[in-house]
Amino acid sequence: MPTLPWVTPNPPRPGIQALVMASRFEVRSLKDVPRFFWKSLSAWGQVRKAPGALGASLEAKPFGKVFYTLSAWESRDALYTYARTDPHKSVMTGLRATMRDSTFAFWEVPADRLPIDWAHAKRRIEEQARTQGGAPDGHGGGR
Repeated sequence: MPTLPWVTPNPPRPGIQALVMASRFEVRSLKDVPRFFWKSLSAWGQVRKAPGALGASLEAKPFGKVFYTLSAWESRDALYTYARTDPHKSVMTGLRATMRDSTFAFWEVPADRLPIDWAHAKRRIEEQARTQGGAPDGHGGGR
C-alpha cells in the first residue's frame, strides 16, 4: 500500500519548535490488518482537522502487519488533546486486543524543517525500540 502523503492541516507559526511523534504498530495477525487499516482512516480524518496539527503521514505494510504514523504538533497539549478525543480515543481502545506491539518516538524540530522524512522517523523508532529493550522488528518494543 502506498504511503498517505504528508498533509499540513495548520501552517506553523514562524519560529516555533514542533513536537514530532512517530509510531510503529504491529498487529497480531493478517486477519487484523483490514480492521486496523479501516479504523486508522477515521483517526487520519481527525488529524487533518485537529487544532495544533502541523502535519501528518501514514504508511502501511499490510503483509508485514505493520503500520507507521508520523505527525508534527505545535505542542504536547495539542497532541494529547487529539489522542484523548474521539474518534482516535475509541479507535485505539478498540484495537488494543489486536496489537502485538507498538513503539513511539518523540522529538522536537524547528517547524521550518517540516515535513520529516520517513527514513529519519524510522531510525528514531528503531532507536526507541532498542532503548525500551525491544528489537526494531517490533518484538518487545513496548506498549
